[in-house]
Amino acid sequence: MSGNSIERVRVAVLPGDGIGREITESALRVMKEVAGEERIEFIEGRIGGSAYDHTGDPLPSETIELCKRSNAVLLGAVGGDRWDHLPGDRRPETGLLRLRKELGVFSNLRPAVIYSELREASPLKPHIIGEKLDIMIVRELTGGIYFGEKGRNGDTAYDKMSYTRYEVERIAKIAFEQAMNRGKKLTSVDKANVLQSSKLWRETVEDVARSYPEVEVIHLYVDNAAMQMVTNPSQFDVIVTSNMFGDIISDIASVVTGSIGMLPSASMGDGVSLYEPIHGSAPDIAGTNTANPMATIISGAMMMETSLDMAEEAHRIYRAIECVLKAGYRTSDISGSDFTLGTIEITDKIIQYL
Repeated sequence: MSGNSIERVRVAVLPGDGIGREITESALRVMKEVAGEERIEFIEGRIGGSAYDHTGDPLPSETIELCKRSNAVLLGAVGGDRWDHLPGDRRPETGLLRLRKELGVFSNLRPAVIYSELREASPLKPHIIGEKLDIMIVRELTGGIYFGEKGRNGDTAYDKMSYTRYEVERIAKIAFEQAMNRGKKLTSVDKANVLQSSKLWRETVEDVARSYPEVEVIHLYVDNAAMQMVTNPSQFDVIVTSNMFGDIISDIASVVTGSIGMLPSASMGDGVSLYEPIHGSAPDIAGTNTANPMATIISGAMMMETSLDMAEEAHRIYRAIECVLKAGYRTSDISGSDFTLGTIEITDKIIQYL
């Protein structure tokens, strides 16, 4: 564009279900404040249970098209008890799985960082946490058991977990690149003593490792990794693992860091990237102004930094959140302060510190 006109970027906003609308509204308020009203065009779409209620499909075709026409996607959360009766292909979670597949976002980056002000919110003792906890979990997102053949016949049910060498290679390369930019230490989590798919996973990670001789590679079985996450989490730098194992390990990491309400994620591939908090829709607190919006706000900042060429604005958001925490303001999930605020009020404080 010429003159003083600002070229706008487009963000698809999918609030989803439960607390999804509240937390995405908080993120949009912060992003608009730091970037200005004119730089980002936010367009809302439907996904999950709310989409099913309106269209009979948890991922309508118009939502797919909106996302593919956008520069990035911001998602709230999907799911809830009210849709538990639906068949598998109509459940809200299916909409999210399909969206990941449609966008080709095979790599899910889940940073697990403990803020110094929230050390008391962790269930772990300070000496276990150590001086610093900063883990990057790289989760394969479009393969494995969640996308494998599945079925049920009476009292028998099955879910197939399979991986190709290509799928493992591409996620391993991303993990190694992350490690090269961090502490040059990579932990690969599998179950190679039992699962054939994990044997392939381990062999492939070893093959890719030859191209990254500076990176120290450690292999852990998933059960051991889960135990190590709560007994010695500071040993980890970058963790790479499969879809299901990554789902579990990252949720453990979220509790270790103090609250699942603080952790963002970015799902990336060869096209449009998807940003979302790692927590669920929490329908039991929807509409009560108690949800912690910070994971979604940080997800929005990750989007600005990575997909929208607004790194300076993103770092202003990161600093504002740190200032809010240092000032003692908390939401109920990370309470322990005299300044416990609701969803709207904590967002107000973040905007104030911007």
